[in-house]
Amino acid sequence: MSVPLYQAKAEFFRMLGHPVRIRVLELLQDGPKPVRDLLAAIEVEPPGLSQQLAVLRRSGIVTATREGSTVVYALAGGDVADLMRAARRILTEMLAGRNELLAELREAETDAR
Repeated sequence: MSVPLYQAKAEFFRMLGHPVRIRVLELLQDGPKPVRDLLAAIEVEPPGLSQQLAVLRRSGIVTATREGSTVVYALAGGDVADLMRAARRILTEMLAGRNELLAELREAETDAR
């Protein structure tokens, strides 16, 4: 029995549902990065980063290559960068809507006085 598409999508978004994993994906949008650069940019202990990188690697969303003693991570495909940009646009629109609502509420409060 195959997994319904909506269930597979839910599992995919659950896999993305961690702040460190999201930050890694954002950083990798600019190109491959060694682990040391990821550690420098993310405030997390090395074991924590390693654990989150393993989740991303197992899912196939990032790739890891060894260059000497350095492990370099990269996005597995351009669609991930597109997804991160789309998420940023959606959040921007949502927050803009909230700011407009907040401004209206403040104006209404002022008018009520």
